[in-house]
Amino acid sequence: MRLFTGIEIPAPALQPVGRLLDRLRPLAPLRWSKVENLHITTKFIGEWPEERLNELIRQLRDVDPGSSFEISLHGLGWFPEPQRPHIFHIGVQAGAPLIDLAARTERALAALGIEPENRPYRPHLTLARIQPRGGRNPNLDALRKAVACKLDQQWSAFTCACFHLYRSQPGAAGSQYTQIAAFPIPAAERGV
Repeated sequence: MRLFTGIEIPAPALQPVGRLLDRLRPLAPLRWSKVENLHITTKFIGEWPEERLNELIRQLRDVDPGSSFEISLHGLGWFPEPQRPHIFHIGVQAGAPLIDLAARTERALAALGIEPENRPYRPHLTLARIQPRGGRNPNLDALRKAVACKLDQQWSAFTCACFHLYRSQPGAAGSQYTQIAAFPIPAAERGV
């Protein structure tokens, strides 16, 4: 099984992103993400034996997720760099709580032998993958022009109160993501 942990984007927060994707898809021949597949990855696990799935879920239940926190979907960008991008994305702003959740998940899963990331955690929503054809990147001029004034726009925001374990199954029409388990994040305690 190919697995990862991540945060689901609630439907109301996805609506403006879906409208954006509808406008941008015709502008460049990219591998565009399906709106229903958009999520914030907190840890890519990779291949995991199905017979050890319960062990993995128990380990994730022991992760201290902190308390619920706000996430803002903000800006547009290109990875690894704007001049030669491989990914077109929406930025994710959540500060220390999201970074802490990713780090705690990383540490918990390292105890099961899952390799830690060798890059800093950079949360984002992948809108499209840019794949060279015939050794050349597709023409991105129309897309770049359309998003030039939206590079710093806030798209939506929501409260993160849960993270999930997902299964990724590749297919001809793109990967299918299925939630396997949910891990609630308690609400922050309010002072009296």
